[in-house]
Amino acid sequence: MRKQKKMTLEGLAGTTMTKGMLSLIENNKARPSIESLTYIAEQLEVDVSVLLGAIPPYHFSEVLEEVELLFNIEFDQKTDEYKKIISIVEPLLDKLNQGYESARLLEIVSRCLYHEGMDGWQDTSDKAALLYDQMNLGARRAEIGLFRAMMKFSEHDYKKALEILLRERTEIESKYAYIDPMTRVDLDFHEAILHFAVGDSDSATHIMESAMEYSKEHRIFFRIDDLYRVAAGHALMFKNDEKRVYYLQKLRQYGEFADDMNSLIFCDLLNIEYLVMNQCYTAALEEIDSHLKDPSLTQFYEQFFFLEKGKALFGLQQYKNVLHLLDKINVPSFVHHPFDLSIFYVADSYKARCHMELGNFDKALALAELAIKNISPMPDTPYRDFSFETYELIKEKMSEGKI
Repeated sequence: MRKQKKMTLEGLAGTTMTKGMLSLIENNKARPSIESLTYIAEQLEVDVSVLLGAIPPYHFSEVLEEVELLFNIEFDQKTDEYKKIISIVEPLLDKLNQGYESARLLEIVSRCLYHEGMDGWQDTSDKAALLYDQMNLGARRAEIGLFRAMMKFSEHDYKKALEILLRERTEIESKYAYIDPMTRVDLDFHEAILHFAVGDSDSATHIMESAMEYSKEHRIFFRIDDLYRVAAGHALMFKNDEKRVYYLQKLRQYGEFADDMNSLIFCDLLNIEYLVMNQCYTAALEEIDSHLKDPSLTQFYEQFFFLEKGKALFGLQQYKNVLHLLDKINVPSFVHHPFDLSIFYVADSYKARCHMELGNFDKALALAELAIKNISPMPDTPYRDFSFETYELIKEKMSEGKI
């Protein structure tokens, strides 16, 4: 292209590059940085992708646009989009070796291969990571690391998920002198929830509070709602009223400022759980019923409101109503954190106590054992304690001959 435009090495290099470096790049003896490549493309008056791909750049761009549209369909609305993406990208795999479009297509198809349970996703992910490293795109490289870790998280292998995240983060931080604030906060958030997942609350709290302080210093709001939610939920579980009130206030302020309905609903949900924990059952039921009448309530939160209603009714000794309500609840497929799972698993303990109060001891024991089986691998929480207490109580009642 330089010769076609009748430009000399000195003319193309200008004052930004040296003639020697440009010669090495032209002869494939040196790899240009993305900044150098962008400069060369500007001087030649072409798009950067023209210098990167053997396939015309518009082809990859059009393919990527089509794939992104399919990939970004909401998860609960997806049908066969992953298969479609694989069929589109697989014929191009041997040509995806340079440039952002190639890296992004490799990244997306690796995720699709994983979700479809197909081989090759790891190698494809590695190729995408290598291309992002070559282009110094730390944020995109971090996304790959997060996916690899959270893949194990969704399989409930929390220890392995944390190991992968820490390894990936160490590798990323060793390669990139600068990590943008949003990527750092994202890494902190995921590391915090994984420390919570393996029961290391001290490390999780330290990282979480550090991330919130960092966000405040850099005036960024990315993940701040998630951080406030985790902090408030943890404070509620372990009865730290000062932090619970503080983080809920922060989350409510954020929700009102950003018009984020999910944040506001979460605040109300935690306040309801606080009422139930403090035996204010009637007040809790009034709040719950008010929310359950709202058609905008998401399915995710609706399940949690039903759980709290069951617990409030149990406190009012309405055992048959509790069973009728809790028997309808299933653990949503998108719930993976052990704190959330424990909230759902403890429902079997409440059902067990209801059956015990109604004299159905065999059913009570079976449900208590099921709760113990599910919640035993989870970290210590009040829900876990309640499940073990329920199991011991029912065994004690049965041994006393009160069947």
